[in-house]
Amino acid sequence: MGSSQTERAKVLAEALPYIQKYNGKTLVVKYGGNAMISEELRRAVISDIILLHLVGVRVVVVHGGGPEITEMLGKIGKESRFVDGLRYTDEETMDIVQQVLCGKVNKNLVATLNGMGGQAIGLCGMDGGLFQARRLDEKYGLVGEITAVEPRAVVCCLEDGYIPVVSTVAQGVDGATAYNINADTAAAKLAVALRAEKLILLTDVRGLLRDPADEETLLPVVELSQVPGLVRDGVIKGGMIPKVDCGVEAVRSGVKDAVILDGRIPHSILIELLSDAGIGTMLCLGGPTA
Repeated sequence: MGSSQTERAKVLAEALPYIQKYNGKTLVVKYGGNAMISEELRRAVISDIILLHLVGVRVVVVHGGGPEITEMLGKIGKESRFVDGLRYTDEETMDIVQQVLCGKVNKNLVATLNGMGGQAIGLCGMDGGLFQARRLDEKYGLVGEITAVEPRAVVCCLEDGYIPVVSTVAQGVDGATAYNINADTAAAKLAVALRAEKLILLTDVRGLLRDPADEETLLPVVELSQVPGLVRDGVIKGGMIPKVDCGVEAVRSGVKDAVILDGRIPHSILIELLSDAGIGTMLCLGGPTA
């Protein structure tokens, strides 16, 4: 047997205990960023999800679509506007958000999954009352905060052997309207409702770094009790704060752990889950064995 074949065998052997660990468990992946834009990274993420599905992991994909929304708004001559990092969503923008997220982005993802050998079904947050929300604040327009999650539609898909692909538009409970929902928040809330084993937040950075200029300072494990100190020290700052908050909320509410993972690395999901090399930052209640 050649050395390359031996290395492949070692990789498969290393993956076995992790496959056994996650078999039958639910994993929620928030998919977005560069991993959604680059065709190479997109196919790598999709193939990771399909492989996990085929070895018995119950994978749920929650996606955003900010760049696609911005592009479509540009086509109609409407400038994107952001308030405190959130897209200001008036009625015209909400129409575009709904069309892009529930239509183009969701169905393209489903088609790619199915075309590469998976079995996927697309859902939006209004299907079966999956995400219910009220207006977050007038200054953001039709941006909502989730008040309830009804996961039955997702559970039915999982039980029938499908990969649910969920877009983050919610049904309003305070009026006959739809709301734009932050995808990280939606993924965390859904992970809690599904009693998921793990929440993976794909992003465009390596994870939490003590020194942003040095990827060797990655923090592989962060206990929830350490988070306030890391915020005070400026390790967790800017756009990473709400992402970490979503992970913290999920773990506090029963998800075993949440991982902030670099979606720019091909097959980062498989490397994180099925090898000894974990490459992201895991948020957990206790230490690595918690």
